Amino acid sequence: MSPFFRILLGLIVMMIGFLFVAKTHVLISWFGASDFAEEKMGPGSSSIFYKICGVIIAFIGVFIATDIISDLMRGFADIFV
Repeated sequence: MSPFFRILLGLIVMMIGFLFVAKTHVLISWFGASDFAEEKMGPGSSSIFYKICGVIIAFIGVFIATDIISDLMRGFADIFV
């Protein structure tokens, strides 16, 4: 993948992660409360769950933009193959 498209894709994924963190209440109104988060972490923890997911998505975007993701995927493939 060319560096331009890799960086563009990484920025888009980072923006999606940022929106998960910034607009958590909108996500909860769209998708509802997470039963998993409510059961495991207690009542009212769906917003924290969505924020954690957003931070993870933003880190994945950074990994895509800096091309670290290809090394990680290659490492996982070497472990499992």
